[in-house]
Amino acid sequence: MRLALSWLTIFPARPEQVDAAAGRRAITVAPLVGLLLGAIAALTLLVADLAGMPGLLAGLLTVGLLAVLTRGMHLDGLADTADGFGCYGPPERALAVMRDGTAGPFGVVTLVVVIGAQAAAFGALGGGPRWGAVVLAVMAGRAAFGLCCLPGVPAARPDGLGALVAGSAPAGVVAAWWAGLTVAGGLATLPHWWLGLFGVPLAAGAVLLLVRHARRRFGGITGDVLGAACEIATTVVLAVCTLR
Repeated sequence: MRLALSWLTIFPARPEQVDAAAGRRAITVAPLVGLLLGAIAALTLLVADLAGMPGLLAGLLTVGLLAVLTRGMHLDGLADTADGFGCYGPPERALAVMRDGTAGPFGVVTLVVVIGAQAAAFGALGGGPRWGAVVLAVMAGRAAFGLCCLPGVPAARPDGLGALVAGSAPAGVVAAWWAGLTVAGGLATLPHWWLGLFGVPLAAGAVLLLVRHARRRFGGITGDVLGAACEIATTVVLAVCTLR
């Protein structure tokens, strides 16, 4: 858990070891980090609502707070992955573009769309009876790491975070997390319980498609792909839960 907090947040957790075994355990408990971050996001939205802040502004500030609490790593991974998908050339070229560190047009457009969608959805859900959907969405984003690291999914590079955790997530544990989140989704979106029951599996499907495309385009996963999966799953769940 300390390694998961160290990797995924700015909280000063000091892991005792950083190796493949610890990485596997960190991926397994990552949704618990999402529970913590989701609770902070929901509380922020509640305070903003009590203060009379417009929903969109509150949602945008919440997205910014989550970016600060996670060092912006997942958004950076989303932008890099979008640029890698959008460039021409062999996998080596795509990986070089992702490693360059600058945001290209695909990355910028993707960030604008995802940040805007999340801000609008947070604003619509916060401060009301569906605040549980906020926690659900942030947890689903962290549960996406397990889908990226299922057995048989290779790393695109021999080094980096992807190489450390690729193929390490137990399939049974990953399935249990997503099954539990699906049930929780139905409860979090009452009385419109079908939104949660539909949104969580839809997010899982979107992540699996992302991983499939990453294997075809890059040869496997990278740390950037994990970040992209997190943001995509969060956005899908938020978007579905705002439906009326």
